[in-house]
Amino acid sequence: MMMSSGQELFSLYDSSPDTLFDISMNYIVNNLNIITTLDPNTRWRKLKDDVILPSEICEKFLEAYQKSNRVSDSIANIFRDRTRTRLSVVRLRNSRITDEGFRCLMEHKPFELEVVQCEYLSPSSLDIINSNSQNLVSLKVGPLTYVLSQDETLFRQRGYIIDAPNLRRLTRRGLAVFPLLLLKSLTNLTHLDLSKTTSSSTIWVLKDLKNLRSLILHSVHWTKDVIDWIATLHTLRHLDISQSNDRLGKYFKPNDVLAKLINNLTLLESLDISGTNLAGSGAAAVSNSEGTSDIDQVRCDIPGLAARVNRPLEFLGLYGTHHGACKRHDIPAKVITGDANVEQILTAAAAYMERPAILTRVLNDLYYLFRYENNAYIGRALAVVLDAMDQHVSEKHIQISGSATLFYIVKGKEKGRIGIRLKKRIITALLDGMEAHLGDDTMMRNGCLTLCQFKIPTDVLFEYERVVQILLNGVADVNQEGFVQRIAIYLLNSLACQVDGTQKQFLGNQGAIGKMLNLIADRLERRLCDDVLEVAWSTMWNVTDETPQNCQRFLDNRGMEFFLACLKSFPDKEELLRNMMGLLGNVAEVADLRPHLMNKLFLSVFYELLESSSDGIEVSYNAAGVLAHMASDGPAAWTVEEPAREAVLARVAAAVERWHLHSERNINYRSFEPILSLLHAHHTPQCQHWAVWALANLTTVYPDKYCDLLEAEGGLKLLVDLLNHPSPYELIKELACTVIGNCERYANRVTPPLSDVLRVPLSPDN
Repeated sequence: MMMSSGQELFSLYDSSPDTLFDISMNYIVNNLNIITTLDPNTRWRKLKDDVILPSEICEKFLEAYQKSNRVSDSIANIFRDRTRTRLSVVRLRNSRITDEGFRCLMEHKPFELEVVQCEYLSPSSLDIINSNSQNLVSLKVGPLTYVLSQDETLFRQRGYIIDAPNLRRLTRRGLAVFPLLLLKSLTNLTHLDLSKTTSSSTIWVLKDLKNLRSLILHSVHWTKDVIDWIATLHTLRHLDISQSNDRLGKYFKPNDVLAKLINNLTLLESLDISGTNLAGSGAAAVSNSEGTSDIDQVRCDIPGLAARVNRPLEFLGLYGTHHGACKRHDIPAKVITGDANVEQILTAAAAYMERPAILTRVLNDLYYLFRYENNAYIGRALAVVLDAMDQHVSEKHIQISGSATLFYIVKGKEKGRIGIRLKKRIITALLDGMEAHLGDDTMMRNGCLTLCQFKIPTDVLFEYERVVQILLNGVADVNQEGFVQRIAIYLLNSLACQVDGTQKQFLGNQGAIGKMLNLIADRLERRLCDDVLEVAWSTMWNVTDETPQNCQRFLDNRGMEFFLACLKSFPDKEELLRNMMGLLGNVAEVADLRPHLMNKLFLSVFYELLESSSDGIEVSYNAAGVLAHMASDGPAAWTVEEPAREAVLARVAAAVERWHLHSERNINYRSFEPILSLLHAHHTPQCQHWAVWALANLTTVYPDKYCDLLEAEGGLKLLVDLLNHPSPYELIKELACTVIGNCERYANRVTPPLSDVLRVPLSPDN
């Protein structure tokens, strides 16, 4: 099998956007109502009356649709009207289509037909093909498709099985017993592929195939008669008699068998003998063509190919040959598959892309190369690995080997230069593999580790929802408690941070809060405080940020009970305490939920934590924030006697005065709206005190990040109003002046001189 000249070799650094055509096609695939209507009775799709699709769009639609969906009769019905749709090529893989939908497509009388893993097609669909075969030039029938599983009596009844007078290419793979009589009437065939088939017929039925230029008999175990027949096919350019099981590739007198084929097939350009012993044991042969002197004798390390020393083959498949033939020196071929070096391995991967058993072995070889060696073939390696993963999503071992290789490629020295288009394709391939093999720890580990090499969440935002669903599955089983669970929860935490409310809402809708609390419950039961426990609280902190519905979910799932239990079991764990209080700060920002926190036990805990020096000021800061928001609802909303509201407010103010204004923070604000809302609490200046200190601290330590945000949200105007109001005490106004001053200094620093903006001299004399 020769490597296709169209093998995709792409630029690592391509960051160009998708074409408008591809973007539009993907949008249509995901929004079928744009071009179709759904019949409420049949549930079949029908093309809208005002839509006409040329063949280029019809074929691209089928291709794009099958990347993430299985074609059904409903989709096939879109092409029922042949005056407004056109198909010259029909390729179906892993479809749910039945004979009825298949008829809609075949009545376009295509030139090329491919049906692979279309298990709902019955043997009767052969009649549909024969009725519409006038133009058929190429027919490919793959595994789990029973179109050609006809009894040979059919041939005897009507003299043919396939009635396709123009058929030139026939591929039938993986049929346990193949009716060779099918070929009897196809005398115009030029390309025949019978990989992995056996036959009850004798070889005589093949003798009329005089025009074959390509013959593929991969993993076909036939007799000496087959070799004798092949030797008569003088028009052959490509011959593949490779084996995936090397035990079946043992020929008697292999040197003589190969020499016979080579001497008779003089036009041969491509030969594959992978997995066989046809390359001999390695003893060198000497070629001395007629008319040459002894000086011109040339060595050949594959005896059966001695006749091609002066006319080397364009392609020679030697992967898995006996006695390590691919590692020999004098081989009369320009391109070779094998495992001797990365060039041979990459060639093998491209050549055997449709042979899962061999491809798995090749990808394993490639993995070890990239794991232990630096490699210059990154572009080619990515091309074959991604193609393999795309085409064999259901093959677990291909996905495992491919994802492991991707890990070592993307963590290498080219990591920072991989372009946007390639990143997207790598991430999509990983997610496809993980989604197909959610229960396999190795696949999930490889996928998670490789995703960690990208910028999270930025690089995965285009697949955000799918990533979340896959990772939540990875943390769902508390008994798993392995590497997959640990790395999945870290990735989820990163995905919950620095995204907008819609995406945080999606996390909540998918059960993120409940799954985190399940993990926490498990750790509490075992009295284990580990990184999973801490990150589970951190994830909920991020998921509840300015997302009231997720805060409600936390309370509804007994979140406060888990908070108190963790506080009791692990009182000295600073990071855990900080994460828990950060989460409760988010809950306290939601006015409708604050009554749920108005509980003597909860308030006593927050009151005590005001004095905490755990993790710098973070725990005390968040405790004060929770209490400030609760107090901002006014005296009437404070419905508990202990701790008293006045005592709490006094301790809040004392805590704020104790903090250092230049303290560095482990916190990230996307909006100041909750803090700014406290500036209106003139009835409780301590609430304003906490809020203004927070703004002063953040604009002092991180002016680049927060000064613009404060101004954009109208914070400076509110601070000026605060200065002019009589209620705030002096410390509050001093802090307000600090914030305003920070923002003014930042504005002056970032505003360039006019001459820099104009880029021209101000003086006309210069």
